[in-house]
Amino acid sequence: MSDTPPDRLSVDPDSPFHDPALLQRGVGIRFKGVEKTNVEEYCISEGWIRVQAGKSLDRRGKPLTIKLSGPVEAWFEAESDAAEDPATDQE
Repeated sequence: MSDTPPDRLSVDPDSPFHDPALLQRGVGIRFKGVEKTNVEEYCISEGWIRVQAGKSLDRRGKPLTIKLSGPVEAWFEAESDAAEDPATDQE
């Protein structure tokens, strides 16, 4: 597998940009310099993310989203958080 996340990725299984293997691996998103954990979809080249708009649902039961524009950075999360945490190595 590549160490670079795709240009566009979505958590919606009906989207053509949905990739369960990459989502299982874990993708981190930074938008305008702030880490985001509520991103539904992103596109690095076009510079936007989609986030859920409150708890509202559309008529098909999917969350309503809003598109925010700005610089987007994506990376794969670490395989194991315990390997990075030096406090767990000390006794």
